[in-house]
Amino acid sequence: MVAAAFFFSLMSLLVKLVGQSMPSQEIVLVRGLVTIVIAYTAVRRMVGLDFRGKRRGLLILRGVLGFAAVSCFFYGVVHLPLADVTVIHYTNPAFTAAIAALVIAEPVRRRDAASLAASLTGVVLIARPSFLFEGASRLDPFATGVALLGAILSAGAYVTVRELRHTEHPMVIVLWFAVVTTLGSIPATVSGFVMPEGWQWLALAGVGVTTHLGQVLLTHGLAVETAGRAMTVGYVQIVFAALWGALFFGERPDVWTGLGAILIVVSTLAVARRARIGAP
Repeated sequence: MVAAAFFFSLMSLLVKLVGQSMPSQEIVLVRGLVTIVIAYTAVRRMVGLDFRGKRRGLLILRGVLGFAAVSCFFYGVVHLPLADVTVIHYTNPAFTAAIAALVIAEPVRRRDAASLAASLTGVVLIARPSFLFEGASRLDPFATGVALLGAILSAGAYVTVRELRHTEHPMVIVLWFAVVTTLGSIPATVSGFVMPEGWQWLALAGVGVTTHLGQVLLTHGLAVETAGRAMTVGYVQIVFAALWGALFFGERPDVWTGLGAILIVVSTLAVARRARIGAP
């Protein structure tokens, strides 16, 4: 889980570095293409596995939600400090519990509602919008809103995965997600295409590779440890993100960011404590 957090934070660093000179949708496209190659190769090696899937409508919906979530997250990574956008993205477990209760009738507890409220309060402390705090907003309000929307969309994607697990192989779900992401990012990439140069090619390839390594290690971590404990270790990604932000971009989280991060971490762990599940 520590290694998974490291590679996910490294992916965010590469996105932020290359995103300073390239459109974020172009980065999303490259990530989708790399995932297609990896997922399709894996599916082809599994005898009897039909990559077309059984519930194509829900597979497409999962792909659309995932594509939109990744797009929002990448936009937030480029326009916000790495530690802040990482913490905001970690509100998605609380949203997942709320959406699952509404859409697929999973049981919801008062703890889940309190966790969602605490997570949103944490986001407010991190962003400190001007209409609640004196002076200018600490973070770009639009970018903060996009990052939070990405967390909500991620939650929606996770709920569709929970429903698809009854009929679809995980690798088929990943393959459809990659295909939809690639198709969805092509129009914006074509309209504002920037030809990568030198190190940018390596950074773009690194985004895809680090994402895949992070997902593989995450799956192995969840296979041998309960979700609650695994989630606890996974929060080291925030530490890595803060370190990259300080080293490469001179970003220094303040006390309010620390308080907001604590609220979000504690509230998410409260949701994860009852999620005694194995690997997806």
